[in-house]
Amino acid sequence: MENSAYLTTWIGTKIKDIRKSNHLKLGDLADKSGISIAMLSKIENGRVFPTLPTLIQVLNTLNVDLNVFFSDLQSEKEFPGYLLKRKDEYRSVKKEEEAIGFDDQLILNHKMERSSMEISLLTISGKSQRERVTTDGFEYLYVINGSIKYELGENTFDLEEGDSLFFNGNISHLPINSKKTDAQLLVIYFIEIR
Repeated sequence: MENSAYLTTWIGTKIKDIRKSNHLKLGDLADKSGISIAMLSKIENGRVFPTLPTLIQVLNTLNVDLNVFFSDLQSEKEFPGYLLKRKDEYRSVKKEEEAIGFDDQLILNHKMERSSMEISLLTISGKSQRERVTTDGFEYLYVINGSIKYELGENTFDLEEGDSLFFNGNISHLPINSKKTDAQLLVIYFIEIR
């Protein structure tokens, strides 16, 4: 049985891909489905698991059959012991629709026996904007290049190239790039199965 953290991310990413392939903005899907933009954004970004009625409503709006939607869900038996991802296979994902200057490249999203892991390459433009967020599980980030301020709860850390930070994602957090040049981070999310 697939774990809910892996499924939540997988379902959200797939809905977002289908919506974009239909050239629909999030607001368009909200208008057509009757589901709020906020809820759709949380579903697409893997922050909430959609209820079955909500999922069916979204898929009906996108003209996608439920069985077809889940037909390419990989099982554990398909894992050969390693995962190789080429750079051109990375996929841009927008974690928060309102965020400006944040380019998240999804490198890997893989379910393991007791946890789910997602690896992203995040480029933060100078003068980027986003609200603080919380995530389930833990996060590890490594500054590949550039420098940022990282707000974590009541703390603010100055992080330079080569610095890293591991933290509980339930603490509200926000990376800030006030420089004119981009900053690039490797971000790894660890979500434990309950």
